[in-house]
Amino acid sequence: QVQLVESGGGEVQPGDSLRLSCVASGHTFYTYDMGWFRQAPGKERELVAAIIWSGGTTYYVDSVKGRFTISRDNAKNTVYLQMNSLKPEDTADYYCNVDTFAGNYWGQGTQVTVSS
Repeated sequence: QVQLVESGGGEVQPGDSLRLSCVASGHTFYTYDMGWFRQAPGKERELVAAIIWSGGTTYYVDSVKGRFTISRDNAKNTVYLQMNSLKPEDTADYYCNVDTFAGNYWGQGTQVTVSS
């Protein structure tokens, strides 16, 4: 059973930083690409950042380039999302995702609120 557990969300002010973590279990973590998605109220879920299995290649949506950094520690089965210079428009529920041969899996999400 694949499980993804996110943590690290919270309420911060514009310009602050947060680091989200996603701990994976139940699959060979190091063989799969991982992604962070977010969903703001009334909006569709969007891919924010992704990282290939080795960590050598990453993707970012334009709105977070230069502010967010995705990384992974395969020894800890964990993927991170470092979020700097947060803006109110980053407010959303953030989800970890993995697409495996057995299926596509999501974590329960962690809420990020950026407000002054």
